[in-house]
Amino acid sequence: MQKNSDQVALSVVVPVYRSAEVLPELISQVRDALAGSQYEGHYELVLVNDCSPDESWNYIERYAKEFPWVRGISLRKNFGQHNATMAGLRYSRGDVIIVMDDDLQHPPSAILALAAMIEKGFDVCYTRYNERKHAAWKKWGSRLNDIVAGWVLNKPRDLYLSSFKALSRGAVDAVLAYDGPYAYVDGLIFNVTNSVTSVDIDHQERFAGAGNYNLKRSVSLWLKMATGSSVYPLRIATVFGFVMAAVSLIFLALIIIQRLTHPEMQPGWASVIATILLIGGLQMVFLGILGEYLGRVYIRLNNTPQYIVRETTFSNSN
Repeated sequence: MQKNSDQVALSVVVPVYRSAEVLPELISQVRDALAGSQYEGHYELVLVNDCSPDESWNYIERYAKEFPWVRGISLRKNFGQHNATMAGLRYSRGDVIIVMDDDLQHPPSAILALAAMIEKGFDVCYTRYNERKHAAWKKWGSRLNDIVAGWVLNKPRDLYLSSFKALSRGAVDAVLAYDGPYAYVDGLIFNVTNSVTSVDIDHQERFAGAGNYNLKRSVSLWLKMATGSSVYPLRIATVFGFVMAAVSLIFLALIIIQRLTHPEMQPGWASVIATILLIGGLQMVFLGILGEYLGRVYIRLNNTPQYIVRETTFSNSN
């Protein structure tokens, strides 16, 4: 396919947070990975500064001046990885869009393999790691997230929801139709397409620094996935309600039978307290689920923005 000199065929979108010392190597490896390929001279690297407290934005501005294919976007506050990704997708111009992390655990050398699957006609291509370099608690958390995602998102069992993925322009445009504040990119993807595949890659050690996802942020992301992309948790709560009601009726019938057949049996307070605590605990959990949904509706009605751009290294017309 003939491309005009200004036409962008491939966009690489990278949310950036606390990665000032990684950016020079990231830019270098992306350039090397695409050198001599069909995309050379027709790609862009979109770096989204998610209000990073270090010198990341200064590096982005510097490299944007040095390399015309580097485009920087700086957000006014820290909106989180998925919201920053949505900002990058909205400003991307390529027919094939790669999304990857900023820590070089995702090897830029795999970009062409991902892009090839989109060129074959798939809407989305995920990566599956041959050997993950994450901490043990992250691996276990990912397994739990994978199980829940299978229920909530109807994700294929053998598909790993990696943040390193490729999307077609059509899939990106469909994902961008969502403008709410609680963006969960993978949930949006499965809402708009079933044309999904994956490729195997080698997971790298983090180039520098420590990961930005602690337990609190991981739980927050999990809740965003569970309650922001499906009503499945509400259905679970409904089913549990029916089950508990049925179990309570069965126990009530057993107690009546026992009292009739063994009138000398002394009533016990321990079983009563245990039952009350169990039912009360379940009620609080389900009220929390309802509150999570209601809170998101409230925030959506208040027009809380998905992200706010402070500045870019390019004019909006480019």
